[in-house]
Amino acid sequence: MGATEAVVRPGAISPFQASLRVALRRLQVVWVRIRHSRTAMVGLAILIFFIAMAVFAPWLAPYGPIDRVADTSNCVPSVSCPLSPPSAQHPLGISEEGADIYSQVIWGSQISLIVGIFAAMVASVLGTAVGLVSGYLGGWVDEVMMRFNDVVLSVPWLVLMIVVAARIGTIDLLGLILVIGLTGWSITARVIRAQVLSVKERLFVERARMIGSSRSHILLRHIFPNAFPLIFANTILTVAVSILSEAVLAFLGLSIYNTVSWGKVINQAIGGGALVIGGNVWWLVVPGLCLVFLVFGFYLFGFALDEILNPRLRRR
Repeated sequence: MGATEAVVRPGAISPFQASLRVALRRLQVVWVRIRHSRTAMVGLAILIFFIAMAVFAPWLAPYGPIDRVADTSNCVPSVSCPLSPPSAQHPLGISEEGADIYSQVIWGSQISLIVGIFAAMVASVLGTAVGLVSGYLGGWVDEVMMRFNDVVLSVPWLVLMIVVAARIGTIDLLGLILVIGLTGWSITARVIRAQVLSVKERLFVERARMIGSSRSHILLRHIFPNAFPLIFANTILTVAVSILSEAVLAFLGLSIYNTVSWGKVINQAIGGGALVIGGNVWWLVVPGLCLVFLVFGFYLFGFALDEILNPRLRRR
């Protein structure tokens, strides 16, 4: 046998398989802790409820999101006319445009979740990249990145989103996700940078530098895995902020054409007189409660994960 040939022992596993086993064991430990956390389980139950609503919307909603179920030329007053109150056939009534409000609330969960999750992913990827590079390299790179980050943080996020969305004009789903994601990365960058500043001073990182590991190797193999729990928990919390951002933009009329979200339903409810005495108050209350409970679920689960994955918080 040549000197360069590797000896493969029976039953030996590859480094990838070993890493996969370690990751699975860690996931099992995290899941056990989640099951024993009342806060995490309550938040998870709320999230499962709304995710199921979004996934099964085509079967749960009796009508499409923009279907007209009533018009002034062919309707039964107080039962199936536009602005009709709740009835057995239409549990939340009919909107001013003649759409079934109950169906719109169910369909609205899809846009809220899609925009919230993917916008949070955009913000987390960008914020994580900035935080990792800025915190590890330090020096003038850190100074330039953080001063730019301070400028972004100094501008109110709502004003920045409205200006960007208004300048775009007609906005589609991808555009809305990018608007929210690209204006919401700065806080994540700050959080990850602080974690990197702590991790890069630890002994295993110093050893990696001493044996000549490259910067990219240290970042990807040593610092990123140790910062990932914080990144994951922060992403969950960012989803909640992104959902609220979409609702605010939709409420202000900056929504996707021919789609329905909870913010848009609330906007239509106020325009349709839901706040007027004798108006259909459920048109406003139900989508508002859905929005509150969904955001509350993400916050509960996110804070519980942060406590579970962050040893320093568990010791407090």
